[in-house]
Amino acid sequence: MPNRRHRTARAAAAPARLFVDSGGWIALRSRRDQHHAEADRLFREALRSRIPLVTTNLVIAEAHRLTLFRAGIEPALRALERIDASESVTIHFPTSDDHAAARRWIERMAPRPVTYTDAVSFAVMEALACRHVIGFDQDFPAAGFTLWNGV
Repeated sequence: MPNRRHRTARAAAAPARLFVDSGGWIALRSRRDQHHAEADRLFREALRSRIPLVTTNLVIAEAHRLTLFRAGIEPALRALERIDASESVTIHFPTSDDHAAARRWIERMAPRPVTYTDAVSFAVMEALACRHVIGFDQDFPAAGFTLWNGV
């Protein structure tokens, strides 16, 4: 008789993909970050569960800038190399449609101040039907997305 594995409610709840915000990348890289342990756990869980990760070049630019000025050129370069080398990560380069959608997100979220990078992230997530994010930015829940806690 074949061995059948039953899917649990937790396993069924795994998202099809996860968006990674700059806070997720920064916390993963920096052991001194208050969210490092959580970011490390979430990334490991996503990789173990084979959940594809999506981010934008704008998010990477934010994370790179912070890493560059806090930790230096070499750590910033290594962080870029790790992202580029990962088969689990897709980098989305925003289009003019994403720009227009981001503008709508900024207007919709007013009077809450939302950065252009976050608004583009919302637009990309919406276009990809991606509801979950690895990050620690409360603008995502305010926009209707879910900070992912793992499967």
